[in-house]
Amino acid sequence: MKNVVEIIMKIVFLLAACVSIMAVAMICIFLFANGIPAMQEIGFVKFLTGKIWRPSNNIYGILPFILGSIYVTAGAIIMGVPVGIMTAVFMAKFCPKKLYKILKPAIDLLAGIPSVVYGFFGLVMLVPVTGSSILTASIILAIMILPSVIGVSESALRAVPDSYYEGALALGATHERSVFAVMLPAAKSGIFAGVILGIGRAIGETMAVMMVAGNQTGMPSGIMEGVRTLTSNIAIEMGYATDLHREALIATGVVLFVFILIINISFSLLKRRSK
Repeated sequence: MKNVVEIIMKIVFLLAACVSIMAVAMICIFLFANGIPAMQEIGFVKFLTGKIWRPSNNIYGILPFILGSIYVTAGAIIMGVPVGIMTAVFMAKFCPKKLYKILKPAIDLLAGIPSVVYGFFGLVMLVPVTGSSILTASIILAIMILPSVIGVSESALRAVPDSYYEGALALGATHERSVFAVMLPAAKSGIFAGVILGIGRAIGETMAVMMVAGNQTGMPSGIMEGVRTLTSNIAIEMGYATDLHREALIATGVVLFVFILIINISFSLLKRRSK
């Protein structure tokens, strides 16, 4: 009976894995089958490096949106990742138990807040101060990636064997030095994973960015200027797009998909080198 249960569970796990692979494959087929022909018709170089997006004149250049996504994501990383990692270190090695019982649910709650609520918060509280700009979108995204960075980084720190910490103390290191010089480097693989998850969340976010970034289709000229990202462009125009316009938006999704793929591959190579 035990062997039968094991065989059944292996089949269940195999089917689950196949469903996941099929879902990814179907998404890839849909994107590339509809996006690549549009790129060919517009011209790959013209599509990727064009500075003007004007569907009414059949002009499709997404360079401003690519730069907008990069700038907004980079700003979120610069502001959010250090705060997230330091918070994870505090929660894992410095936080009192009573405070931890309050802080942990609060951070988990951040992950469950809908993105439109973050966007509304930014629209009401930040836009009057910083305007609809790259800076505003970066601040909102920095807040949104905190749960991913903190959760994974804290788990990585707690997974480091206690013998590392105890050995550092035995050699005369202080508590702070043991944590930052021994525990933190030992957990860098898991911390990188949290950072990658945060980057994926930031570059793929749509609603919150669309509400606070200004949605200007021109080339971004400064952090206080409005910008439109790849995801925002798709969300704004897909509802009424037809023919080549619609295919160009799907091609924009292909570019976004490639960005995510490059990030994941880069993380895998970095993780392999660190090992």
